[in-house]
Amino acid sequence: MDPLEIAAGLETHGVTDRVAARYRHRDVFSLAEELFARVPAVAEDPATARRAPARDIATRAAWTLRALVPGLACVATLGALRLTEGVLDGRGRLAIGLAGTLLVVIGLALALRVGPLRVVGGSTAAARVYGCWLLGFALYGDALLHQVLSGGPEGPWTLTPAPLAGLALSVAPAAWCAHLFSARAHRALAVSRTRKQFSASVRPLLFGAVALHLCVLAALLHLAYLGFGGGAFAGAAALGALLLAARLLTVHGHPEPAKAALAAACAVELLAPALVMTGRLPGLHALARPVDVLVATAGTGAVPALACGTAALALLISAAVVLPRASAHAIDRPDATEALDTAHAMARPDDSAHAADRPDGSARVADGACAADGACAADGPGGDSARPIV
Repeated sequence: MDPLEIAAGLETHGVTDRVAARYRHRDVFSLAEELFARVPAVAEDPATARRAPARDIATRAAWTLRALVPGLACVATLGALRLTEGVLDGRGRLAIGLAGTLLVVIGLALALRVGPLRVVGGSTAAARVYGCWLLGFALYGDALLHQVLSGGPEGPWTLTPAPLAGLALSVAPAAWCAHLFSARAHRALAVSRTRKQFSASVRPLLFGAVALHLCVLAALLHLAYLGFGGGAFAGAAALGALLLAARLLTVHGHPEPAKAALAAACAVELLAPALVMTGRLPGLHALARPVDVLVATAGTGAVPALACGTAALALLISAAVVLPRASAHAIDRPDATEALDTAHAMARPDDSAHAADRPDGSARVADGACAADGACAADGPGGDSARPIV
């Protein structure tokens, strides 16, 4: 337990810098330092001590194996469909496709229920729908856009399995990138002495995790294209980055921006064929012009690349703002919130008096946060507490 972990618990409970100012502290971290100095240290219960390394290795191996299931099931299904082409009739191949799809869905559900990609309470129904749409567009989007631009849609859509295979295989690397980011962030939380120091150490971790995942995903997509044919390489890579950034934000307690970015990407992919078909109406030809120019310049893969790439970039900027906060990493750290509860128990009932209640505009300081021995923030230079951290 250290002051930054207490600050994480304070932020999680809604304590802001403005609230800390009522206790004559510059910010939440300054208040956390005072609480850390005054709350007695509690000996760690051996029953809740950190697990042995052997058990950690077993746990990591378990969720790694689960994360490998979607990719292996997807590759096996696509391989079976290719081997049975011209051998089995339509019903047999359909049965293989449905069984493989069921295995991939079950494997993905298992991979997202445990390990670093697990979300407490589960994902929302809207996020699942957006994810299914984006994956479906990666599978059929090229064929749909080709038919719409050529006067369709008509007839069956050609399947482009390579992007889906690469994305399915990247679930395990994504889990490990999320694990490395979370583990390193918690380690930085333990050694950092200020919020600025913690934020400065977490942002490179975030960008490094996303960059590492993109490199691995690019290699997997290349292998998938060699095995199963072409597809939208840039669009699949952008979709992988978008899904990882959205999952990181959701895991660390910020699902709203993740859901908004997924919805925006779905809207762009849905809007592209809709604009083309609307442009066929008299007097509305200009509506289809942006899509025509984009496809003529960079191909049909430019649509998912633009939609997912822009959403991923916006989500990465949002993640760079919220994930370096200590509160984003206090969701699974009950010790920080326990320290906050202890501090609340030490405070007197009228400690939350507002500054407006005082004639001089200041708030009365809690006995648990500032005592009469001159350890208040006002006693130190720049509004910091003069009491040393022990």
